[in-house]
Amino acid sequence: MRVLLVSDASWVRNQVRAALSGSAEIVEVSDPYQVETAAPGTDLSIVDMQVGSMGGMAITRALKAITPTTGPIVLLLDRQADAFIAKRSGADGWLAKPFSAQALRRTLAEVALLGATG
Repeated sequence: MRVLLVSDASWVRNQVRAALSGSAEIVEVSDPYQVETAAPGTDLSIVDMQVGSMGGMAITRALKAITPTTGPIVLLLDRQADAFIAKRSGADGWLAKPFSAQALRRTLAEVALLGATG
């Protein structure tokens, strides 16, 4: 599985890498303006809520506009109350930071299953 990870926070990238170690090829992007180039061919995307000068909502919408073949998108929220923003952006799933490896894997499995059936 190829996973696009969009975050400029090293601790977020480290946490995602550790959670998915050995189970996915991770394509990391820290500049949100490189998403269009990196997204094609990925099975799933993980987008941090705040990346540089572009928010997670805008990045999610940009990914959805590129092509539906980029797969499901999980938005990493700054707080649980941001779930409203995640829904409005079109994210397929979300998870509040900080998160455990188990919670991230569970969320990714749920959205991957939704993407496979719907």
